[in-house]
Amino acid sequence: MTRRLMSLVAFAMLLGATSASAATLELKRVMLSSGGVGYFEYEATVSGDDTLTLDVRLDQVDDVLKSLVVYDDKGSVISVGLQSREPLAQLLRDLPFDAHALDTPKALLNALQGAELKVGNPKPMTGRILKAEDEITALRDGQSVTRTRVSLMTATGLQQFVLEDEDAVGFVDSSLQAKLADALAAIARQRDGGRRVLTLQTHGGADRVVRVGYVVGAPLWKASYRLTFAADPADETARLQGWAVLENTTAQDWHNVELTLLSGNPVTFRQALYESYYVTRPEVPVEVIGRVLPKPDEGSVAMTQLRRAAELPQLGKAGIAMMAPAPATTSADAVAPAMAPVIAAEASESGTQVEFKLAEPVSINAGRSAVVPLLDRALPATRLSVLQAGTRDPLASFQLTNDGPSGLPPGVLTLYERAADGAASYVGDARLATFPIGEQRLLGYAVDAKLQIDRSTGSINPITAATLSGGVLRLTRTIRQTTSYRLAGPAHEPRKIVIEQFRTGGWSLVEPDPGTVRMTPSAYRIPVALKPGEQKTIMVTLELPQQEEIRILTANDAQLGALVGARELDPKLRAVMNQVIGRRQALADQRGALQRLEAERDDVAKDQARLRDNLAAVPKGTPLYNRLIDKLAAEETRLDALSPSIGAANGEIDKATAALTDYVNKLTL
Repeated sequence: MTRRLMSLVAFAMLLGATSASAATLELKRVMLSSGGVGYFEYEATVSGDDTLTLDVRLDQVDDVLKSLVVYDDKGSVISVGLQSREPLAQLLRDLPFDAHALDTPKALLNALQGAELKVGNPKPMTGRILKAEDEITALRDGQSVTRTRVSLMTATGLQQFVLEDEDAVGFVDSSLQAKLADALAAIARQRDGGRRVLTLQTHGGADRVVRVGYVVGAPLWKASYRLTFAADPADETARLQGWAVLENTTAQDWHNVELTLLSGNPVTFRQALYESYYVTRPEVPVEVIGRVLPKPDEGSVAMTQLRRAAELPQLGKAGIAMMAPAPATTSADAVAPAMAPVIAAEASESGTQVEFKLAEPVSINAGRSAVVPLLDRALPATRLSVLQAGTRDPLASFQLTNDGPSGLPPGVLTLYERAADGAASYVGDARLATFPIGEQRLLGYAVDAKLQIDRSTGSINPITAATLSGGVLRLTRTIRQTTSYRLAGPAHEPRKIVIEQFRTGGWSLVEPDPGTVRMTPSAYRIPVALKPGEQKTIMVTLELPQQEEIRILTANDAQLGALVGARELDPKLRAVMNQVIGRRQALADQRGALQRLEAERDDVAKDQARLRDNLAAVPKGTPLYNRLIDKLAAEETRLDALSPSIGAANGEIDKATAALTDYVNKLTL
C-alpha cells in the first residue's frame, strides 16, 4: 500500500479507561526548532486492529490537537479519544447545587434542603433536611469545638443530630447520591496530575509500524561556536566547531532518539482547542395570543436584497512533513594544529531553514540539559582591524567566509589561538548572526591598541548647477561631506583594515572608488592595507544633492548678494544677476525718493494742523493772527507744489517696476 498521511479531521472525545492490551508508543525522533517548538514522533509495532495510547501533558493538549499526525503504511485510524475538559460549572449543570456547596458538609446539606436523608447509628432516623448550622461546644480544658447540627423533618416530627457523632449518613435517593459522586469525580479529574491520555483506535491486517507525531512548544536550542586560529598570521584558515545547547523539559526520558535541530524562523501559533465553546444564540419572545396593534404603513419601495458572506475563521492545516535523510557530507579538512575532532551532524538546507541531523542517537533524561556537536570544519578566515561606524577604537577582527554545505545559525563564538608548540590561548568572544552559504561576516573580538586612527570631518555646500527662467532661479547645491582618516600601523606588523562609514538615505559615495567598497544595510566598508610602520590618509567623501528655488523679484538683497558672490556661479549668470541687482537698486532709490516726498507732505500737513489750532486761540485782526495766516498760506503753496512731484514719482516707480518685471521674466539661462 502506498504510504499516505491520514488527516485527523475530528476528534471523538471519549471518557473511560483504555484497553489493557493497548500497544506502547515509544519516542523515536525529536526535532527541535529555533522557532520555539519541537516535533516528537513515536513508534509502535501493531498487528491487526489495535489500540495505541499516548500520555500528554495537560498544558500541551492544545498543541497536540492542532498538530497530531499519524503515519500507517498498511492501516487506518478509526478514532482518536481524549478525556473532555469542560469548565467545572458546565460539569455540574445538572446537579441541584453549585460548586460552592461542596466546600463543607454544612454548605452541601443546606444546598440540598428538602432532600431525604438516612442516618445510621447511634441515632437512626430518616427525614428531609430542614437546616444545618454550626454549634460551638465547650470542652473541659477550656477549649471549644465547632460541630454541625442537622435538623430533619421526620415522620414523627422534627429531629436533630450532630453530624460528627454519626457513623453513616446517606441520601435516600440513589440517583442523587450517584450525582454527588460524579461531581466529586469531576473535580478530581480537573485536578488530575496535569496529564491526559490519547487513545488511538487503529484498523489493519498485517504486522506494521505506526508512527504518531505532534508539534508542541519547546525551549529554544542555542548554538555556540569555538574558533581556533593557527599561530602563523599568514594562515587564512581557522577551525570552527559548533555545538548545540538544549534541554529536555518533557518530563520523559529520551532513550536513543534520533535528534534533529532546525534553524529557521517558522510561523508558529497556539489555539485553545481543548476548551469548550458555545455559540451565543439570539433569544426570541414566546408567541402569546393577545391584542393586535398594527403599525402604521409607511409605504414601500423596491427592495434590494443584500447578501453578506459570513466571515468564518479559517484554520490552517497543521502538520509536519517527514524529512528525507540528508545526503552524507564528507568530514572537514584537517588544519594543524587541530582541535580534537567531533562527529558533526549531517547538515542540509531547505528554502526556509537549516537542518542538522545528529549522526548518533541521543539519550537525555527528563529535566537535564545536553551539549551536542553540530559541525567541525575549516573555513577561510582573514585577520583584520575594523573601525566600526560611530566608534573611536579599532577592533581586532576576522573576516569569516561560509564556504560549507549549509548556513549556520546565530550564536556566540569563543576564539582561541594556537602556538607552534600546540598551547592555546583565549583571545576573546564574538557574535555570529545568521550565516548563509557563500556570505562573509566581520567579527570583532578585541580592541586593536597597536593601530592608531585619527578622524576629522568637514563639509561644504557648493552650487553645482543653476538655471533661470520665468523669474525663478533654480539652484542645485551638492552637500559634500568629507571624513579624513589618518592611519598609523604598528612598526613591525602589517595591517589589513576595514573602515566603516555610515550610509544615509540620499547620500552617495564619490571617494574612494565605489567599485572597491562593499556595503552593508547601514555602512560602507572601505578596505585599506598598511605595511609595517606605514602611515596613510584616507579621504571618504559623500555627496547629497539639494534643490533650491529663488524668486528674484521677491528675494531680499542680502540673499541675491550672497548668491552673486558665490565663486562657482556661472559668469554669464553672474553678469545677469548683477544687472538685476542694479535695476533693483535703481528702483529702490526711486522708492526712497518717493518716501522722502511723502514724508515732507506729511510734515506740511502737521504744520497746517498746528497753525489752525493756534489761529483758533488768537483774536482775529491782531498782528499774531495775521502772521499765522501768512504762514498757513505758505504751507498750502508748498503742499500744492509737492502733490505733482509725488504723482510723478509714483508714475516713474510703476514704469520701473514693470520694466524690471518684464526684464526678469524674459531671462532664460
